Amino acid sequence: MEPMTKIEPTLANHDAVKSPSHYATGEIETIDYIRDCLSQDEMRGYCWANVIKYTSRWTRKDGVQDLKKAKVYIDWMIENEAKGHKL
Repeated sequence: MEPMTKIEPTLANHDAVKSPSHYATGEIETIDYIRDCLSQDEMRGYCWANVIKYTSRWTRKDGVQDLKKAKVYIDWMIENEAKGHKL
């Protein structure tokens, strides 16, 4: 599986949607570890499940921030599908 675009967390450019600081406390960001652990089909399901989660709750929880989170997962799916890869 070809790696997806890596998101590098920085304190100066903190982004609560694309790179939450609470997921970047070790040597590797949590999403990169998840990618390494899952098969291509499992990763596709993981992304799709997160799209469903964030779009289902956005009106009751974090509003636009949840929609932005869903978009991150959709963008990863689009990027990989366009390359002919399955997540």
